[in-house]
Amino acid sequence: MAQKRLRSLVLLFLLASFQLFAQRPEKLNASEIYHNLQKLNFVGSALYVAAHPDDENTRLISYLSNDVKARTAYLSLTRGDGGQNLVGPEIRELLGVIRTQELLQARKTDGGSQLFTRANDFGYSKHPDETLAIWNREAVTSDVVRAIRKWKPDIIINRFNHRNPGTTHGHHTSSAMLSFETFDLLGDESKYPESAKAFGVWQPKRLFFNTSWWFYGSRENFAKADKTNLVEVETGSYYPELGLSNGEIASLSRSMHKSQGFGSTGTRGGQIEYLEFLKGDFPKDKSNLFDGIDTTWSRLEGGKAIGDILYAVEKDFDFRDPSASVPKLMEAYGLIQKLQNTHWRDIKTAEIMALIEQCLGLYLEAVADQQNVAPKGNVKVRIEATNRSNIPVSLNSVSSSVISFPSQLVATPLTHNKRETMESVEGTFNVTNTSAPYWLEQQGTLGMYRVDNEALIGRPERDANFPVQFNLTIDGKPITFTKNIIYKFNDPVKGEVYRPFEVLPPVTSSIPEKVLIFSSEEAREIPVEVKAGRENITGTVTLQHPKGWIVEPASHTYSLGTKGSTQTLVFKVTPPKERSEGYIKPLVQIGDSFHTKELITIDYDHIPFQSVLIPSQAKVARIPIEKKGENIGYIKGAGDAIPESLEQIGYKVTSIDPSSISEEALNAFDAIVVGIRAYNTVPELEFKQDILHNYVANGGTLLLQYNTSRRLVTDKIAPFHLKLSRDRVTDEYSEVSILEPSHPAFNSPNEITELDFEGWVQERGLYFPNEWGDEFTPLLGMHDEDYPETKGALLVAKHGKGHYIYTGLSFFRELPAGVSGAYRLFANLLSLGQ
Repeated sequence: MAQKRLRSLVLLFLLASFQLFAQRPEKLNASEIYHNLQKLNFVGSALYVAAHPDDENTRLISYLSNDVKARTAYLSLTRGDGGQNLVGPEIRELLGVIRTQELLQARKTDGGSQLFTRANDFGYSKHPDETLAIWNREAVTSDVVRAIRKWKPDIIINRFNHRNPGTTHGHHTSSAMLSFETFDLLGDESKYPESAKAFGVWQPKRLFFNTSWWFYGSRENFAKADKTNLVEVETGSYYPELGLSNGEIASLSRSMHKSQGFGSTGTRGGQIEYLEFLKGDFPKDKSNLFDGIDTTWSRLEGGKAIGDILYAVEKDFDFRDPSASVPKLMEAYGLIQKLQNTHWRDIKTAEIMALIEQCLGLYLEAVADQQNVAPKGNVKVRIEATNRSNIPVSLNSVSSSVISFPSQLVATPLTHNKRETMESVEGTFNVTNTSAPYWLEQQGTLGMYRVDNEALIGRPERDANFPVQFNLTIDGKPITFTKNIIYKFNDPVKGEVYRPFEVLPPVTSSIPEKVLIFSSEEAREIPVEVKAGRENITGTVTLQHPKGWIVEPASHTYSLGTKGSTQTLVFKVTPPKERSEGYIKPLVQIGDSFHTKELITIDYDHIPFQSVLIPSQAKVARIPIEKKGENIGYIKGAGDAIPESLEQIGYKVTSIDPSSISEEALNAFDAIVVGIRAYNTVPELEFKQDILHNYVANGGTLLLQYNTSRRLVTDKIAPFHLKLSRDRVTDEYSEVSILEPSHPAFNSPNEITELDFEGWVQERGLYFPNEWGDEFTPLLGMHDEDYPETKGALLVAKHGKGHYIYTGLSFFRELPAGVSGAYRLFANLLSLGQ
């Protein structure tokens, strides 16, 4: 019992450490080092293909990486920008940054690697024809071909079925279609010649579809299906060297998708995965995905001699002293450098260098004295080198292309467990480019990110932005390790905390409110915050604005003495008399240079700290809008910016703690709004339904925004029959029919017409009800092309003296985007009964 408790405590500690310190250098135990040695001795690759973060089957990825020991990657065509966010308010591009990092943490957990294309997750799509038209089919196909030729997988596994367009998410089907179509052209150098020239052509051995009973409609259908074309693999293995079953690793990996609420409980015991053979050579051994593929070192010319050394190292590995393997590892390292196959030479060089470092207990680190610096700014870097073994190691020199180190350094023996440190020469940091997410640097299209640097296409992020070379001699042989400069500090609660070291602009600006609604001709004072990225900067700020708007004064001067300091400048903005929309954009001048970026930081414990640069701007809209009522109560759900949006048009919004909901507390409000997915994420609501419905019966207005049909905290979300579905309208340009033109929702206090549904973004709405009681009045009809009309987007019911409203319209996207018609309609809904 004591050992079991200790094991649980150790696992909890490891998970907490992983989540809080996602960039901490790896410090492996002997069993984990041995696990990596086994991977070093497998010469084969696999690629898993799907559309989004969280689409991947982590059980199969972990099986390939940890059981088969194959070099395994997941190619996610998008970064998941179009999803929802359960951990915070970030949506669209900022959510894509979060989900990119969640994927990287998932791969660190299950042992895989992560790849992308430039495709943008523009939201739900009902058909691959629409998906591929918006994505730019040719460009995404090029990226898929590039990824496969670069990774050179022996086997490819699709997550989705390529043969059923229109029956599921168009992104899902498209990912399978592109993988299926490109399989036969990868070996033709005339097809997508740019990647053929860069990486050579390649022909995978076989292509599979990772099927399951779900794709057959039921377990019964699957049990009766012909399985002669299916391959079965057991993925429930237990790994003694890791102390975890494959299912447990898979659940830990799956649980990294926290923004999507995909926390998963680990499983133990047998688990069969089924793979349908699609193309290539059918494996004779149906339990071996790599059957007929030489995955030994003998696969490579000159590899047998390497294998003879490394198989013996694996056989004789000393778990009490992993460093005993280092002399032979260094010998094998030298032979790997002579391989003619540059693809495997580079891969295995990186793997064996990591293994040598791990076996030595070698700790190499380069730490900046500040978290960020402006281009050409001053920074000092402190290096540490510690050899925690008895193997002779010496530090010959430290070098970097971005900062200078003392050139007079003589070879320093790294004696057992003695820490050696050195500081760089303080001076100019030789970098001119910033280090924020590369795919956001340029303005892309609705379906594609723009990436001008081809070398970055497909990478999850920039790697080794600021390299420092540690030139060593180990056991008499030269070897150079490269470490990226990082930043770390001590937190009184968390202890040692790591963050990326970054290069950021010398000055950034922001307008706190991203949407500014002018409901009258009255001018407003708009603050612009200027933030220093270096010391002692002065200049001017002007505010670019749409035609017809007046901004006073024409410019402001600013002066900032210390790095990180801010100054707020106030501009008076007067709207035109007529309806008008556009953007105001701060233009910050320093000398001869102009800066237009806003710096946004993302800080969650489960992913590394992120600095994101986006255009500094705010949408301004002159909207003739009226409202009734003043005080709005808001019950927060999964997170959205509706309260801030309502405050823009003059409402006083008060957040309501679900546990404190009472009839007396609710009586203070003219209307209550329930946030998105509240009935999926707020368990207290199960016990507050009678109070909320009584509030309506007594004359209040209750507006519920969308919830998903699965995992509701209660099935009785309405006072009358209401059944949620997966119905949605994904085309934001689709025609909208007003079914009840005389209803107050369309007439008071604002007259709503079809024009108010122009300019919507990403979608009309999602998870509409498809069944409701006669008490409800459906107000809107809409549909995607070639789909029947749905009338569940906006339902209103009288209940007693008040109004109950359920809407799947995506107000959580439209209001923060400044869509004028969405504001006017929302104001009307809140005004019902006033």
